[in-house]
Parts: sequence; structure tokens; C-alpha cells
Amino acid sequence: MTRDQTAYIAGAYEHPTREAPDKSIAQLHADAAAGALADAGLPSGAVDGYFTAGENYQVGRYPPLAMADYLGLDVSYFDSTDDGGSAYVNHVGEAASAVARGKCDVALVTLAGRMRTYEPDPPEHGDRIMQENFEEVYGGETLPLYALAARRHMHEYGTTSEQLAEVRVAASQHAQYNEHAMYREPVTVEEVVESRTVADPLHLLDCCVVSDGAGAFVVVSDEVRRGIDRETVEILGHGVAVDHHDAGRIDLTTTAAERSGPRAFAEAGLDPADVDYASVYDSFTITVLQTLEDLGFCEKGRGGEFVDGGTLQAPDGELPFNTDGGGLCSNHPDRGGMTKVIEAVRQLRGEANPEVQVPDAEVALAHGTGGYLGTRHAGSTALLGRVGR
Repeated sequence: MTRDQTAYIAGAYEHPTREAPDKSIAQLHADAAAGALADAGLPSGAVDGYFTAGENYQVGRYPPLAMADYLGLDVSYFDSTDDGGSAYVNHVGEAASAVARGKCDVALVTLAGRMRTYEPDPPEHGDRIMQENFEEVYGGETLPLYALAARRHMHEYGTTSEQLAEVRVAASQHAQYNEHAMYREPVTVEEVVESRTVADPLHLLDCCVVSDGAGAFVVVSDEVRRGIDRETVEILGHGVAVDHHDAGRIDLTTTAAERSGPRAFAEAGLDPADVDYASVYDSFTITVLQTLEDLGFCEKGRGGEFVDGGTLQAPDGELPFNTDGGGLCSNHPDRGGMTKVIEAVRQLRGEANPEVQVPDAEVALAHGTGGYLGTRHAGSTALLGRVGR
């Protein structure tokens, strides 16, 4: 995507629910779609591109086809790339590219998840990555894999549980102002460290919430942007990367952000010092700490020192992050990258909760991590800017 082929986010919406036993996945998608289109001031008939990912198992096979039918969309372009938690940050770049190439002018991106109330062994969700058949028998599941990454980082760089706890503390300070957050009570470093150990060295409060929810955003061409009466956000740059075992040469202390970040910054013509606000995928506190290092906000191994002392707390920290409370406190409906994009848009529009609104935010970063830090995962980084900055 070149700078003369700019795309914009014109609408964004996060569903207020965190537990939806009375709504189907399809209904949640529809609610989110309607909210984002209303926010953009566009009718559903204007949508000619549609993006969603694979958490939609409850609508059956072929999610984009099923949901396009349910939503009544007539599209000339669609995509269902699924790379886990990074999927919806990935869709920022994919939608921008489709708009830039003239494949569509109004791209709708929707997520819906019922991780909190889904039925055991849902259809079409039992398939696993082939390598997991050989890993899970040795304990290679979500919690132990992230604990493995955390322990290695501690061994290599002296990172402490107290430093990891600073990430949760910052998220909780922000969540208290979000009426929809699952956990609004601020916590201290001591409370995080004293919460029960779930996979050494990770404690309960080092882990994200499990929620139902939905969200959507709308990416438009410059021509469409000029015809709507709504503040939009410019998509400045985007980068992706995949990290994996590399035939046993895996480095547990690095993430795919080490490559996706520089690619996004290079496309945008920016560097980490230009970022006013960061939405960083926070499945666990260690995910945030390692991602911040790999995105270039501090040197490798210095993440613990970087987050210490309120660096991540809005509005006045050096790098305010996840001002909605993030996945650690507010909302994590399966693919958590969607909420990262939405809060970045809010910050650039000046529409975050007033107590955590970053003054004069001009550049925001959204980063998603999909998969597992301990085995294979994807990273997707998007840089967004306030129009006219």
C-alpha cells in the first residue's frame, strides 16, 4: 500500500456484552455490524467488502459465506484469514489493501465470540493444528506455553513477577473507568503476585479474562471518506510475521512483533518514538512485555524496567496502553485483536473514557498476537493516524 492509496477507518463499535447466553454468534455479528455502520454514517447497502475470521464456528462452515448471507451483503471482495488473536489487526491491512487496489470501497470487518458460554466441543472447532497432536501430550497447552516463555525471559534477563504485575496494574487502573469491563477493581502489584499460581511463574491475575462479545470496524476509500460526516482514522502502515519452532531453534524470549513491527513502521515512515498510544495484545502479562521489546519501545531484555513505575498508565505515562482495560480486565472474546483496533480508533478520535484519554493523540499502534508464544504464532501490527495530524 503506497501513501497515495490511503484507506481510512470510518466506523468502529464494541458490543457492550461480556456474557451472551441469549444471543447467537450470528446475532452478535449483526449487532456489531449495525453499530459500526451507524458510527460511520453508512447504510449496509454501501458495503462491498466483508472480512471475518474463524471463531465463527457456531455459524457452521464457511464463515464469510454464512455471515454475508445472514447480513444480506452483496460484496465484490471477502476474506476470512484466521491467525488467531492477530486476525483482526491483520484484517486492517487486508481491508486497506483491498480498498487501495479498487476491490471494494466500503469494507466491513466483524467479530463475534462466545468463549464464555459456548457449548463443549462445538462443531467444526475440534480440529487442531497438526503439530498439537504431538505437543499436548507433553503439556503443550496455552498456560504452560506462556509460562515457559515467561520463565525463559526471567532466566535470560532477570525479569521479575513484580515487573510483569505492572502490566496488569496499568490495565486495571484503566478498566475502572470502563463501565463494560469485566473486572473494574484496580489492583496492586502485591495483589497480582499474591494471586494463586496457575502455571509457574504466571499467576491468576497475569491472565486475560474469558468473555463473550463482538466488535466491528469499517474501512473506506478516500472517495467515500470525503462523502461522510464523521471523523475518520488513517491507516498509515501494516506489517505481519509468523514465528515458529524453526526446527528446534526457537527463541522463547522473542515474538513475531520483532518483524511485523519494523515492517509497519517502515510502511508508515514512522518509528516507535512517534507513537502516542499503543493497543497491545494482552493474553498474558508476558505477552505485553515481550511485544513492547520487539516493537522497539525498549531494548530486548529491558521490558521489565520499561513497564515499571507507571509507564503504561494513561493519560500521562510514557506509553499509555490498553486504556479500555484490555484483555486482562475488560474483554477477550476469542480473537482479541478486534478490541485493540477499536480502542486505538477511540483514542485518535478523542473518544476514549475521559480519565484515560491521551492528550492530543496523533499516532496509535494496534498489535495482535495469534497462536502461542511457546510454539508458533503470528504477529500483526497496524499504525493508525489522526487525519490532518
